[in-house]
Amino acid sequence: MRILLIHSDYIKYRTKNKTGIAEDIPDEMMEGQFKESLVVFTAVEAEDEENPASVVENAVKEIVKVYNDVKAENVVIYPYAHLSSSLSSPATAKKVLKEMAWRIGEMGIKVSRAPFGWYKAFEISCKGHPLSELSRTIRPEPVREESGSEESEWFILYRGELVKPEEFEFRNRDLENLVNYELGRLESSGDEPPHVRLMREKGLADYEPSADVGHLRWYPKGRLIKDLLADYVYMLVTSEGAMPVETPIMYDLEDEAIRVHAEKFGERQYRMKNKKELMLRYACCFGAFRILSDSFLTWKNLPAGIYELSTYSFRLEKKGEVVGLKRLRGFTMPDLHTVCADLEQSLEEFSKQVDMCMRTGEDFQVNYEVIFRATADFYEEYRDWVHEVADKIGKPILLEILPARKHYWIAKMDFAAIDYLGRPIENPTVQIDVESGERFDITYINQKEEEANPIILHCSPTGSIERVICSLLEKTAIEMDERPPMLPVWLSPVQVRVLPIAERHLEYAGEIVSRLLAADVRADLDDRSETLGKKIRNAAQEWVPYVVVIGDSEMEGKLTVNVRETGEKIQMTLDELIETLRSETEGMPFRRLPLPVRLSERINF
Repeated sequence: MRILLIHSDYIKYRTKNKTGIAEDIPDEMMEGQFKESLVVFTAVEAEDEENPASVVENAVKEIVKVYNDVKAENVVIYPYAHLSSSLSSPATAKKVLKEMAWRIGEMGIKVSRAPFGWYKAFEISCKGHPLSELSRTIRPEPVREESGSEESEWFILYRGELVKPEEFEFRNRDLENLVNYELGRLESSGDEPPHVRLMREKGLADYEPSADVGHLRWYPKGRLIKDLLADYVYMLVTSEGAMPVETPIMYDLEDEAIRVHAEKFGERQYRMKNKKELMLRYACCFGAFRILSDSFLTWKNLPAGIYELSTYSFRLEKKGEVVGLKRLRGFTMPDLHTVCADLEQSLEEFSKQVDMCMRTGEDFQVNYEVIFRATADFYEEYRDWVHEVADKIGKPILLEILPARKHYWIAKMDFAAIDYLGRPIENPTVQIDVESGERFDITYINQKEEEANPIILHCSPTGSIERVICSLLEKTAIEMDERPPMLPVWLSPVQVRVLPIAERHLEYAGEIVSRLLAADVRADLDDRSETLGKKIRNAAQEWVPYVVVIGDSEMEGKLTVNVRETGEKIQMTLDELIETLRSETEGMPFRRLPLPVRLSERINF
């Protein structure tokens, strides 16, 4: 909060026009005139929302101190947004200003308050002595946890048995790293994760220096991978009956339900101000919930899922935490919300969505380690179900039991890949939300023909698209000494590169490329005047899965194909090569080559 304190001979104001956020006021507040007053021009700021009670207490102490020092006859609280460029929501500002006036009045001091959200003409006469003009910045104290509050309990859960982490014999380095990170035992090396170098080296993405930190520019190859992953999730969720929607990226914090839900992200809210106080979404929840609250639902419709790929979501991550693809301020999030009639139905759907999350790890060829988090009450009542879901994973998982519910969810399962530095990359998640149905006035007609609030599942089957790519690149760095680094063939920007040995082989090589493209294979032609060895090395640097060399013998017979994954050279026909690629990419989305087919025509980004 910022305040400007003026000891005045008088202040008088008159309301002119009402803004969209104006409070309703009685006639006597339409204008006012006060003599011998300490006028407190006040701007309530965004950071005050973390602990408004504290900022009121600190502000009142400072105001009363100055009031006594200057020996004013009364106090006037005057809303004045121009003191700050980072304002709180209007609802918070109104609450804080009213509370300040009430608290000062309770001390026996005569206090008045000018109305909030009105354009006002005012006139003030400052006394001009040394204490007559003072400015103060009032900070809220951090919210303190109640003394003696219980902490979470942690266990390794496997086949129905619970073991304390310190007593567990780890046979999986990734799980051990995850446990150490969650329990605060993993020290930071300070090194840059290798995917940052790889995303640049492979021409996928880079930092955008002209934007806010944590926003990237994407080059054609990286954009292709993003689009394929988006297509993949779309296919995955719609095959399970989800209905795609699209909603706005910014929301009015004057909406009480949205403001309360947004406050759960605290200072990581990405705000902007025009005539309204707006927040850029951090997921698709707001839009999805508003669609659902405006829809007529009955028990016969449930469960019902709506899906959106948020391009983009925004979180104001701390500048020092923003790195590469792992933690961004602007990112792409696949977001599925499933409306369930009751908790029993939500448990059934949760289990199905866990299967979907596990499938993504298999399709991306990425290992996930898993954390199941639940409140103590939920775990006690549904212990058998929790163990049953955990058994699906097929290996030990980390279990966190929270003493009480702190969030909108009562249970969630988080899947994380582990990066080269041993740190988790948060990927898929499934959550059981027991608050939002009521908060956003989402209702359905149950079998008794009564209105009821549903349970809502939040699920991102992959986590953010950027983190999927991060996981894939980090995996290649981890496995570098064991196998040639590469992406899954269906995600490889170039799947086949054709290399003519000499000029006389160029035309035939071009025919091979044309046939591959016609068969929905992303193929290109290295027609540059380079040695064959350099062309092969260049294809290897780009992680091209299949490299076809065309010489005299290949023009007469079978093709010579270099297979990156195995390092083999195989003789095969073109039809056999096409069939091999179809087999490897079966069931996965396809998009065409996003670059000129001939390497000689390409831009060096």
